[in-house]
Amino acid sequence: MKLCLFILFIHFLTYGHSNSDINIGYRVTLAVPMEYSLGFIGRAFIMETDQMAPKFKVALNVEAVEEKYSCSIDVLLGDVRVWSSGHLSRFYATEKCVVELTQGGDLQLKGQKEQVGWRSGTSGQGVQRLNLLRTGNLVLVDDLNMIKWQSFNFPTNIMLWGQRLNVATRLTSFPSNSSNSSFSFEIQNDKIALYLNSGKLKYAYWEFKPPDNQNITFIKVGNKGLELFGDKYTKITQIPSGRLEPLRFLALGNETGNLGLYYYSPDTGNFKASFQALNSTCDLPLACKPYGICTLSDVCSCMRFITRDGFNSGCSNGSSVGFCSKNQVEMVELQGVTSVLKGTPEKAKYVSKEVCANLCLDDCKCVAALYSKLGDCFLYGIVRGVKQVAWGSGLSYMVKVPKGTSGNHGKSSGVKKWVFVIVGVADGLIIALVLGGTGYYVIQRRKNLGDDNNST
Repeated sequence: MKLCLFILFIHFLTYGHSNSDINIGYRVTLAVPMEYSLGFIGRAFIMETDQMAPKFKVALNVEAVEEKYSCSIDVLLGDVRVWSSGHLSRFYATEKCVVELTQGGDLQLKGQKEQVGWRSGTSGQGVQRLNLLRTGNLVLVDDLNMIKWQSFNFPTNIMLWGQRLNVATRLTSFPSNSSNSSFSFEIQNDKIALYLNSGKLKYAYWEFKPPDNQNITFIKVGNKGLELFGDKYTKITQIPSGRLEPLRFLALGNETGNLGLYYYSPDTGNFKASFQALNSTCDLPLACKPYGICTLSDVCSCMRFITRDGFNSGCSNGSSVGFCSKNQVEMVELQGVTSVLKGTPEKAKYVSKEVCANLCLDDCKCVAALYSKLGDCFLYGIVRGVKQVAWGSGLSYMVKVPKGTSGNHGKSSGVKKWVFVIVGVADGLIIALVLGGTGYYVIQRRKNLGDDNNST
C-alpha cells in the first residue's frame, strides 16, 4: 500500500508537467529510500501522450534491484515498460535520483553529489526540447524539430508499432534466474533468429527465413504482423498476427526468451499475445535447469548418473566441468533426446557417432554433442535446451561425464538405461495419475447411480 501511495503522490506533484514535451533547464528529483526494500518501485511521471488509453508515459524510475536501487528513465505503454535507459547497463543511485535536461541540451541521470550515471550525449547540438511522440519514441529536438537523439535508436527487448530495425541490430532480454545468460532477437541478411547467449557461447533456437532466399534490409511491426522488407523498401513477407486487432508491439520475453506479437484488449485492459514463435514449453531454451530433460509431458526430469557413491543428480552446475583429458571423461549416450539449441557444426560431414563423441572428448570446452543418423555432428558448451523426442528419430545426444560415472567399468549402457527409466517414470506417473483418477471417478459414478436405482 505504501508503494502505491508513493507513486500517486509523485504523479500529482509533477502532473502539471505531464505533457508531451519539456524544455531545457527542466529537472526532477526523486528520493531514494535509505534502507533496501525488496520489490520497491517509485516513479515520477513527467510526460505523457495525448491519446486514448493505453497512453505512452515517461517516468523517472527508482527500483530495488540486487540489494541496490536502480535509477532510470523509462517509457511505458500502459503498465508495460517498453524502453529504459538502464536496459543494458544499470545506474545505481543513493539518496536521490535526478533527471535533468541541461541548458546545453544534454539529457542526464544523476545521483548523489551530481554524479552522472547516464546521458544522451547531445550537449552542444542545439537541443531545445525533449518530446514524447505518439509512437512512443522519446526524442531530443532542436528549434527546427530536427531529431538529435531518439530512443528508437537504442532498442531494448521491445519493438513498438512503426519502429524499424535494420540489419545487424537486435533486441535483448535478461532472465532473472541466470547471471551469465541472455536472449537476443537478431536481424540478419538472410533471416531473423532467436539466440541464447551464455558467456561467449551463442546458440540459435528459432529462425525465420524469407522465401526465395531474398535479403532483408529492415523489419517493422505493422497492424497485422511483423513485416520484412528487402531492397528498395519492398515488402517481401510477413509473420501474420492472426488477429483482427491492430498490433502494438513485439516483445522478447525476459524469462522465457520467447518472441511474441501483442495487441491491446479493451475488454481486459491488458496486452495479449496474438503470435508466439515457440508454442511448447519444451521448445524454450531454459525450460529446465542445467542437465535437465524436458519430457514429452512438458515436465522437467534431471539426468541421473550412477557413481561409485550411488545415484547422482545432474540438475546442477554440471558433471563434466573441468575435465579435459580422455583419461578422465567419457561420453554417455542418450537416445531419443535432442536439444532445441543449434550447436556448433563440425566442418567434417558424414562422420560416425564414435568420431563425433571423440570430437567432444578432445575439446575441453565441449560438454555435449548431438549426432544424427545423417552423419551431422554438433558440439555444445552447455547442457541446456534438452528435450525428449519420439524413439526412432535418429538423434543421439551425448553428454560428457567423469569416467567411471556409469559405475559399469567405463561402459555407458547402464547409464543410458537409468536415464530413460527416470524420464519414463516421470511420464508414467503422470499418465497413471490421470488414468487412475478418471477410473476412480467412473467407478464411483456407477456406484452412486446403482445406489440411486436401488433406493428408487
